[in-house]
Amino acid sequence: MDTEREVASHYSREGLEASILDALRATGADIDNLSSADLRGADEFHLGWHAATAALASDLGLTKGEHVLDVGSGIGGPARYFAETCGCIVSGIDLTEDYVTVATALTQRCGLSDKVSFTQASALALPFPSGHFDAATLIHVGMNIPDKTTLFSEIRRVLKPGGRFGVYDVMRLDDVELPFPMPWAQTSATSHVERPDTYRNALEDAGFVITAAHDRSALALDLAKAMRAKVAKDGAPPLGLHLLMGPAGGQRMENVLGALQRGHIAPVALIARAI
Repeated sequence: MDTEREVASHYSREGLEASILDALRATGADIDNLSSADLRGADEFHLGWHAATAALASDLGLTKGEHVLDVGSGIGGPARYFAETCGCIVSGIDLTEDYVTVATALTQRCGLSDKVSFTQASALALPFPSGHFDAATLIHVGMNIPDKTTLFSEIRRVLKPGGRFGVYDVMRLDDVELPFPMPWAQTSATSHVERPDTYRNALEDAGFVITAAHDRSALALDLAKAMRAKVAKDGAPPLGLHLLMGPAGGQRMENVLGALQRGHIAPVALIARAI
């Protein structure tokens, strides 16, 4: 099986840009003059959503003018936040052509094309020179990549010595079989959820020292509860992650939140420094 092709196919959505723009119009947004806040309902495809993105930026201490690599950048939410709020220059890469196309278009509509760019590429063969970036992020991406040592070694290659790396992934806490579909995989064939120790060992083998770790389970569960209450009261918003996940989105979210609630998985942030 070609894992990367299967993963890209899982995330691909025909007509995604048009669907997002239609939803934005329904919210009253000016689609020709967007801000990252306008897109927040759909462009941060990870547990903890915007709050987790902001926490990761804070953990990494991102500052104005730094060059940041976002590996697995999706439709660009975190990358735009790093640029708009932290003043960084951000390069995003993603396997999925649809995501790269939409990320680029939305970034242009936000007036951030001078600070943020996106390229279709594999995380295992980054199209950048060695020692190029001040910091890097990997947000809910490692669950699709079995060879985490190669992944982290490639990210270490493109970081400057002392560069910071923030991993924020769903990690396994026990050996209970996970329910599928999940947001990141239709079946277990392309799901590579691992324990935190596996990540730690792979990071250290790749040339990183871990400086901090944060379990974001409580954050994700609290936000999910608040979102459900809002939907029950006001109905589903036009702009949401259902646009990215498709018809099975509800089941995917129920499965991941159920596994999180039962303590089988956790969204964990690991902050590391390149040696």
